[in-house]
Amino acid sequence: MTNWFSDLSGPGPLYQRLADRIESGIDRGTMPAGFKLPPQRDLAYDIGATVGTVGRAYQLLRERGLVSGEVGRGTYVLKRHDDAQPDIETAPLSYEGTRGFEAPPDKLRFDSTAAPDIGQGVAVGELLARIAADHPSEISSYTRDFPERWFEAGSRWLARNDFRPAPDTIVPTLGTHAGVISAISALTAPGDTIAFEHLTYSQIARSAGLIGRRVALVAADGEGLDPEDFAHVCAQKHPKMIFLMPTMQNPTLATLSAARRQEIAHIAREHNVLLIEDDLYGAMTGDTTPLLAEYAPERTIVAGGLSKSVAAGVRGGWLSCPPAYRHRIRVAHKMLTGGLPFLSAELCSRLVLSGRAAEIRTQILAEIEARTAMVRDRLAGFRFNSHARVPFVWLTLPEPWLSGTFKNAARQNGVLIDDEDEFKAGRSEKVFHRIRFGISQPHRREQVEAGIGVIRRLLDEGRAGYESFG
Repeated sequence: MTNWFSDLSGPGPLYQRLADRIESGIDRGTMPAGFKLPPQRDLAYDIGATVGTVGRAYQLLRERGLVSGEVGRGTYVLKRHDDAQPDIETAPLSYEGTRGFEAPPDKLRFDSTAAPDIGQGVAVGELLARIAADHPSEISSYTRDFPERWFEAGSRWLARNDFRPAPDTIVPTLGTHAGVISAISALTAPGDTIAFEHLTYSQIARSAGLIGRRVALVAADGEGLDPEDFAHVCAQKHPKMIFLMPTMQNPTLATLSAARRQEIAHIAREHNVLLIEDDLYGAMTGDTTPLLAEYAPERTIVAGGLSKSVAAGVRGGWLSCPPAYRHRIRVAHKMLTGGLPFLSAELCSRLVLSGRAAEIRTQILAEIEARTAMVRDRLAGFRFNSHARVPFVWLTLPEPWLSGTFKNAARQNGVLIDDEDEFKAGRSEKVFHRIRFGISQPHRREQVEAGIGVIRRLLDEGRAGYESFG
């Protein structure tokens, strides 16, 4: 009866190991819904433990929403859709999200936040020509040596406020996404749990699921990640890592206060959880709140790059990590991506060290500020979150609009936007009635004006202005 528990060795109290083993059996399907667990006294005898230890394990399983128990009747595995912990994603993730793989050419792209085109292609072209002339042999072969300037560039680009990462903490990457997934791959194992906010940059969660990591969802409010719920998830689900955006969270634009960052750092240290701090949008804002890495430097990996504020097409990014993790993440990045191309890494390095990246960012932020002003003017009277230097808006839909319905209506009217499901890291019962739209991809401000006009008209007309049978 109890051959599933033949080996309960490992770290942590026995009751936790027993609960984890039963949960693993439930996830694999060897203990399906309705399966009756052994009586506590019988199981305690078989594994050589006390009845109290087994009772604590069964109680932990009940807290996780995996089983139900009644005195005199026994303990049974619950159906997954009856899970009392809806913030845990156990079903296969949808890897493609809610966007089409290719955008129709006749639609305005309000579903992207890549850096706007302000003519940076000229600067990129000039640098590429110089690199080809200066390093023909490096371009013709694989990259085997990383020059110090690549690390120095990352150190400069990720520096913000009092955070000044040393070059020996830097890992150059093929963009922020590739860097984050490399860190997850290097520092966790298949079956480990990664924590995410309910709404977040969900492609990281989908990618983590693709490589065998489990997803736990943590609640957030208008001020960002809820430390109390984070502590609860840490105690119940034991995540190895959490991915978060403390400054200008995507899509909500929430920014964590210094007090919350301190609390999150304390909880992560108490439960031995690694922190991935995505600072892509935060670096654009001028926000003076200390980075999370300043509160927990020994366990925080800071991710950033060029995609939102210089040029997404060059695929440039860097991680700053505790030195003990640097080599492992570099190896994982090479294994996952095939290696860092010399041309890309050298281009990103020269953009930063020459000052061109900073100049381009200044121009891009000015363009985003002008476009954000247009949004605030045209959508006055409606509820939305925005920041002058961040290229997207988080809009609350009035009654009777639903997020997905509004997205379809906008598409029929020539504008591609994202509904809230695009940002859900896992299956969640939470409904927000919000949509996110970006303002950086249309080439001209007139196109931005036209797209905002469509959104305003739909908001004014309500569902009476949208017919879904056309």
